[in-house]
Amino acid sequence: MSQSNKVKIVVFVPESHADVVREAIGKAGAGKIGDYTFCSFSSKGTGRFKPEDGAHLAIGEVGKLESVQEERIEVVCEQKNLVDVIKSIKKTHPYEEVALDVYPLEEI
Repeated sequence: MSQSNKVKIVVFVPESHADVVREAIGKAGAGKIGDYTFCSFSSKGTGRFKPEDGAHLAIGEVGKLESVQEERIEVVCEQKNLVDVIKSIKKTHPYEEVALDVYPLEEI
């Protein structure tokens, strides 16, 4: 096996913004698999956080534990599009701190 020129991006988004973020991801070039575009996988869960002083809140109150129904969106992305895709995610995501993971993929 060898390292691919693709990565997997995982981002956690409030359900209210999942479609907007997913659309931005596809328009920026991620989610292409063969002859298909805008490919993604989502699963739902609960995100938890407590905003501290200085936070610019989209949801919740400073000092109070908050829980939000979120989607975990997963897409594949070519390395050459990664920076643009991350910029698009951050532009459309409602949180000031975006929970975002990037994983290298292997060619098999």
